[in-house]
Formats: sequence, C-alpha cells, structure tokens
Amino acid sequence: MITAELVKELREMTGAGMMECKKALEETNGDIEKGVELLRERGIAKAGKKAGRIAAEGLVESYIHGDGRIGVLVEVNIETDFAAKNEEFKSFVKDIAMHIAAVAPRYVRREDVPEHEVQKEMEILKAQAMNEGKPAEIAEKMVQGRINKFYSEICLMEQPYIKDPDITVEQLVKSKIATIGENINIRRFARFERGEGLEKKEENFAEEVMKQING
Repeated sequence: MITAELVKELREMTGAGMMECKKALEETNGDIEKGVELLRERGIAKAGKKAGRIAAEGLVESYIHGDGRIGVLVEVNIETDFAAKNEEFKSFVKDIAMHIAAVAPRYVRREDVPEHEVQKEMEILKAQAMNEGKPAEIAEKMVQGRINKFYSEICLMEQPYIKDPDITVEQLVKSKIATIGENINIRRFARFERGEGLEKKEENFAEEVMKQING
C-alpha cells in the first residue's frame, strides 16, 4: 500500500509533484530508493525536452574570492524573468560562479575549444602513447579516451561539480531544468586572477573556495 507518508517522503527527497511521486512509488512497489531513481531518470528526460527552448532571460552574477585575488562574472540564461527571480535559480548561479572561481575552467563546453588547440593536444597524447611503446592503432584508441579527460579538465560543463564531485556541472544543470521547469543555459563567463601569468607561489584555490562555502 502506498501511504501518504511515503509519498510525502519521496516528494521531500526529490522535489517532484505529489502525483508524480505516487505514480513512481506504484511503479516501484513502494521502494523509495527505486522511486528516487525513476524520478531522476524522468527528470533528466524532461530536461532534455526543454533544452531546445529559447532562454534569453536570467542573471549576470559576480563572485569575488577572499581578499580580491579571484573574480568571476558569469551569465546564466533561463526562459522567463519570473524564473530568473527564483531563489533556487539565483543560488544555482552563485554556485556556478564559485565553481568557476575554484576550478578555473577555460571554456563552457567542448564545442567552444578552438580546433587547433584540440589538434595540438591530440598530437601530444599520441606521442605519449607511442613513447609508451604502443602500436599506432592502439595509440589512436588511447588518444580518444584521453582527450575526454582533457575536455573534463578545461570545459565547465564536463567538470565534476565542486560541491558534489559525483556529478558533472552538466548533470547539475539538467537537474535544475527538471526542478525549475525551464531551460537553463550557462552562456559565458570571465575569470580574473590577480597576478595571472606572473611568477608566484602555488595556491590551492579550490580548497580555499570550499572552506568559504562551508564556513
């Protein structure tokens, strides 16, 4: 039997509607964990349908770390001005700005990476594989695998989200699309680091930003 308490618990865990939670529990025979998984799958599916819709409203958010050593400006778009004023959306945009400050991506998505930069990286990776004594055809396959790691290091959408490394920023965006109900697009960002390019001691900015978030 699917009780109201069970439906309420699933709703609190997922943020989904009462009827969606009830249906999910019916389909999973009252298994709360499977219900969460089912709603998550459906949320991502819904997010996919919304991803093609125009998002021209939103926010330009700033984040200045500590004593002004790092500054970030990020533009995140959403479909309506009403949703842009939603506290969950505003908090999400602030978190994205903090993530950019901490992890220092260079591009939003892999499509933004210049082709010459990708080709140069692939040549380096191929040379590394060949130096490991791999045959040419094996080296090519290794390059394809390693180039994905390259993208995950420099592209915001493919980076592990700093507050939950089990998901990528792209997965975080999809979850917000599902819960807020509108398409969301991280359009662009700029990150400034004091003394960037000048010789200075190494700093662990990701660790510092996380301390500020949790502090």
